Amino acid sequence: MLYILTLIAFVIGAALVLGSYFGVTKVPGMMLQRKLDARLQEISLPDAPAESDGSGQGLLKTAQTGMLPAFDKMMEGTAKGSAVSHWLEQTGVKISLSTLLLLAIVCGGAFGFLGLILVKLPIAFVFVGGMGAALPFIFLNMKRTRRIHKFEEEFPEALDLIARALKAGHAFVTGLKMVADEMSDPVGPEFRKTFDEQNFGLPMKEALENLTTRVPSLDVRFFATAVLIQRETGGNLSEILENLAHVVRERFKILRQVRVHTAHGRLTGYVLLALPVVLSMALMFINPEHMNLLFRERMGQMLLMVAIGMQVIGYFWIRHVVKIEV
Repeated sequence: MLYILTLIAFVIGAALVLGSYFGVTKVPGMMLQRKLDARLQEISLPDAPAESDGSGQGLLKTAQTGMLPAFDKMMEGTAKGSAVSHWLEQTGVKISLSTLLLLAIVCGGAFGFLGLILVKLPIAFVFVGGMGAALPFIFLNMKRTRRIHKFEEEFPEALDLIARALKAGHAFVTGLKMVADEMSDPVGPEFRKTFDEQNFGLPMKEALENLTTRVPSLDVRFFATAVLIQRETGGNLSEILENLAHVVRERFKILRQVRVHTAHGRLTGYVLLALPVVLSMALMFINPEHMNLLFRERMGQMLLMVAIGMQVIGYFWIRHVVKIEV
């Protein structure tokens, strides 16, 4: 048992040292390179030809170089790696797959070692370490959800801007450029990519399909479908976009009303989740010996892990109950 703990401590220590080394030596250079690439992209000519890889998925390719470029290159050729790369792109955070995995390993090792010190059970390293390794993915998933939600809230403004441009006699492509120039992140940059793709020669259909891939929203699919159908059959596109913007706004109005009606359930869930933690902290000050039994005794340690697991299950259960799709 002592040898296993020593080996685990060595692996965690080596991972922390390597992570610190990469953070000190590689991260500053990567940040400078990203600033340089962004600056060069800003001053580059708008009619410069873009290279295509022949995949038909878009002319503008931005690959994030991480701490393990060979691993990133290998994963890009797999379906799973490509799906994770799309997921990372939707978060809006400039991070590579290898950097994310190394961060998850470091967090998992640190949390697992901390759990092993507190609980003194080998299973605690696996359980708490798994929770620590999941933290980067949970954080990025929250960033992705917030970014998509913000895009959906600002999307009607973009539709109105394109509709007004069409009424003024401008082309649809000009409306895309106006949205890209005048709106902030995330709407502006996403429409900028769409405008640049079609401006560099990609057909409008594929450019809009790429937009629906980057922003997995039903409203964006409606927008792309409406534009493509109008280009095939004709019709008043400005009126169609205005109606779509009205529908999206009404949907968000209903969603806010639903959140008001479910506020009691969400608040109850937060109170139930916080109650065991607050109560245990209070008992630590009132009767420390009584609470220390949970950390010293094997049965108490097992009960702690079971309680944490049930808290996590209860959180997701309450979240599922109060979440209503509109």
